Amino acid sequence: MILEGVDEALVAAAQAGSTDAFSRLVDRHQQAVRGFLRRACGDWALADDLAQETFLAAWGRIGGLRAGASVRAWFCGIAYRKHLNARRSASRSRLREAAWQADHPSVAGAAAEDRIALDKALAGLAPDQRACVALCLAADFSHAEASEALGLPLGTVKSHVARGRARLLSSLGVDDDAC
Repeated sequence: MILEGVDEALVAAAQAGSTDAFSRLVDRHQQAVRGFLRRACGDWALADDLAQETFLAAWGRIGGLRAGASVRAWFCGIAYRKHLNARRSASRSRLREAAWQADHPSVAGAAAEDRIALDKALAGLAPDQRACVALCLAADFSHAEASEALGLPLGTVKSHVARGRARLLSSLGVDDDAC
């Protein structure tokens, strides 16, 4: 078939280093790859991201594509492996999130109204103070780690955390002695 001959010529040129030829291969086959990934993933945005990753990986591996091989099948094979890796990664993320939720039941079980009130109270803090509170109180950073991450002096971080905590407790109507 003439179309296969076009692919073979483009592959040969791409293997010789032609980015234009590889771009033409992508143009010719991206609809098939995206369609496959959209059906496999069920998530169009993820499928489009995986398609981009597929074409980047394919460019790095174009030298290994054997003569006469179906370019579309080769692209879809790479896409399928990208899809499987994404699924495994998402599964690991869900397991980590579930483990974190199990270790932090107060956050997981917080009522929606409480979370809204906390978000509103946090919004009332100055940006630097809010960042220090978020890192030290919510993300379990040490003051030194927060200082390094934010580029603020250690004493400033400590002050922001103490004052921010006090303002949050006051805004939420919680007695500091109860904590």
